[in-house]
Amino acid sequence: MQQHKISRATQRWVESFVVSMNLCPFAKRELDHNRVRFTVTAAKSEGQLLTELQKELELLDADQSIATTLLIHPKVLQNFGEYNQFLNQADRLIKQRALEGIYQIASFHPEYRFDGTEPDDAENYTNRSPHPMLHLLREAQLERAIADYPDADQIPLRNIELMRRLGKTELLKIRQAILGGRGI
Repeated sequence: MQQHKISRATQRWVESFVVSMNLCPFAKRELDHNRVRFTVTAAKSEGQLLTELQKELELLDADQSIATTLLIHPKVLQNFGEYNQFLNQADRLIKQRALEGIYQIASFHPEYRFDGTEPDDAENYTNRSPHPMLHLLREAQLERAIADYPDADQIPLRNIELMRRLGKTELLKIRQAILGGRGI
């Protein structure tokens, strides 16, 4: 039951924040086509999480109907610094499995902080998710989506501007509404 709540909160965040604010202009289509996999792992250690990551990569290889996976790991890597260090291990796993250029990982965490920013800076909210997660993306699909989108390189700058315009107080209200299950 707890896993369902975590998965649902994450799905609400994607729908009510990421899609509704158009932070990722490619997400709505995949959601509408039911091609986003939300999976919650019970991993309690980095080793267990690496094993779960490997299983998800194998699943993506086997099931082309899944466009992307959000591997949510609420019991491990709650500290952003440790999470950020773990991303190196995740990238190594992709290289070791000869999957570089096939998959990439986007990072989302409740305490996400871009390099060079302060913890309370509004732009950090573009990557602040309800729970720590690894977003597994198919590179070829991402490249096609970017090629078809005008000014794709402006997306991060537009998102930062939007977060700054909304400000931390409003972003916290939005986050609370999503996590409280009321949407926006």
